[in-house]
Amino acid sequence: MSSRGGQSQQNPQLQRRITRTQTVGNLGESVFDSEVVPSSLVKIAPILRVANEVEPSNPRVAYLCRFYAFEKAHRLDPTSSGRGVRQFKTALLQRLERENDPTLMGRVKKSDAREMQSFYQHYYKKYIQALQNAADKADRAQLTKAYQTANVLFEVLKAVNQTQSVEVDREVLETHDKVAEKTEIYVPYNILPLDPDSENQAIMKYPEIQAAVHALRNTRGLPWPKDYKKKKDEDILDWLQAMFGFQKDNVANQREHLILLLANVHIRQFPKPDQQPKLDERALDEVMKKLFKNYKKWCKYLDRKSSLWLPTIQQEVQQRKLLYMGLYLLIWGEAANLRFMPECLCYIYHHMAFELYGMLAGNVSPMTGENVKPAYGGEEEAFLRKVVTPIYEVIAREAARSKKGTSTHSQWRNYDDLNEYFWSVDCFRLGWPMRADADFFCKSVNQLRSEKDGVRETKPTRDRWVGKVNFVEIRSYWHIFRSFDRMWSFFILCLQAMIIIAWNGSGQPSSIFDPSVFKKVLSVFITAAILKLGQAILDVILSWKARRSMSFHVKLRYILKVVSAAAWVVILPVTYAYTWKNPPGFAQTIKSWFGNSSSAPSLFILAVVIYLSPNLLAALLSFSLHPSVS
Repeated sequence: MSSRGGQSQQNPQLQRRITRTQTVGNLGESVFDSEVVPSSLVKIAPILRVANEVEPSNPRVAYLCRFYAFEKAHRLDPTSSGRGVRQFKTALLQRLERENDPTLMGRVKKSDAREMQSFYQHYYKKYIQALQNAADKADRAQLTKAYQTANVLFEVLKAVNQTQSVEVDREVLETHDKVAEKTEIYVPYNILPLDPDSENQAIMKYPEIQAAVHALRNTRGLPWPKDYKKKKDEDILDWLQAMFGFQKDNVANQREHLILLLANVHIRQFPKPDQQPKLDERALDEVMKKLFKNYKKWCKYLDRKSSLWLPTIQQEVQQRKLLYMGLYLLIWGEAANLRFMPECLCYIYHHMAFELYGMLAGNVSPMTGENVKPAYGGEEEAFLRKVVTPIYEVIAREAARSKKGTSTHSQWRNYDDLNEYFWSVDCFRLGWPMRADADFFCKSVNQLRSEKDGVRETKPTRDRWVGKVNFVEIRSYWHIFRSFDRMWSFFILCLQAMIIIAWNGSGQPSSIFDPSVFKKVLSVFITAAILKLGQAILDVILSWKARRSMSFHVKLRYILKVVSAAAWVVILPVTYAYTWKNPPGFAQTIKSWFGNSSSAPSLFILAVVIYLSPNLLAALLSFSLHPSVS
């Protein structure tokens, strides 16, 4: 094969890996780890692991497993273009050439096909049956591993028999049917083994675990799809998977998640509930309260009624609560990057929980006469393909618009910007199922042009890209002032007051009580008004690029803020000028503009009080809401 020519170019590290591959059987290693198998050939790692495992008892079967792994690797990467694939295949081929004759001489049966069938039956009787018949049901991890090994052996057996045109014995097929049936039960798990044969496991004997599992398996009254094949020990999450099309592994993970959440809260309840396999309602309510805290706040903020509707029949309340919690966890578990957009998840859950209520209420479709199904259908992986993927594609497009962070912030949206879309009732324009032509999914003019295979569109196109909602960051050093405006204003006003005190009278701090000095110090309010005007103008400048996506109320607030600040910049200097009989400098000019009437120091004090009244009111409200501070 052409893969032999790659060995002359191997570096020392690859040579060590190949040497390890050549001697892995002699070293007795039981795992062919990911450091040896290239990432593109990870599917053959279990086959090589089985070869290492069975080599001490039958070297010929181990050789056949490695030979099948080599063929599968060649099908996965025929050109050996993957990283390290050529070197790996070369080393494996050399080992096969070296082991072919010795293992062939040690073969018991007349053909490789008969050798594989004989060993498969031997492995099943010696390992699997022995573990099953053990009094303590043995170690579940060992039994799971044995079933996985048996599946790999049967896969190799079929390949060898097909090559030699030998039919598989009926006895072997019957044995494999038993293995396949048990393999579906003994699946990998994180913490809780939930298969029927794991009742004797220590963790499954806790009353809190048993209570949560028993409650989840209450599927009484749930309308299952007509074509659904029921299995043993079905639970509420299986029903949600069948109806909404969640992924199988996501359901398995969230099943453990929900059981452990309920059990952990259940075990902390005081006084302790009866040691019965019955879920404490207090634990159920506490978990539900934590899960839906943000969702209820979102509904209240948008003035929408929650979709968490409980039945009037008391026996169905617990099941309904578990359904709502299971649905939320399944949405969260499959949302992937959408988890960074919590209000977006609230929008999705709001509609899916409403659909759940309709299905449980027994609503029937007038067209088919069957129970109502979700808007996206309940086919396999429907939620991922039809709910998560469209929103994720929007995220991916926005990430591409950023050009690895080099584009201006006004040209693309991050997670917070996308999530802000769901802070407004306008998000309900998306509908359910979400409309593909909604503004949220629309591309910008530049994106539409880039998809024309390089042909620029001459005709103007309306840009329906949503853009930023409330704020567009502009790269500027003025953000230092805007972000810390209170600190900078305090420093500037203090500096002005200290300069006035230092340059008038004795320069001592006590000179501030001198009437003339104190009157000059009061000019800090004029400076504060000017700084406030600068801050208002800066807000407009730094938010200018978000003007197209701003609501009318937000625009009006910015305008009124500038107008109000500008008015105080005029009012405070004018009233301050009238506090002096013979005002110096610019104050004399202002007084000449508005007439030289008698002094009115109280007018400036009144203006300052009105100017400070919003801050004073906020301080009073703060003290009233937090009396412990006083």
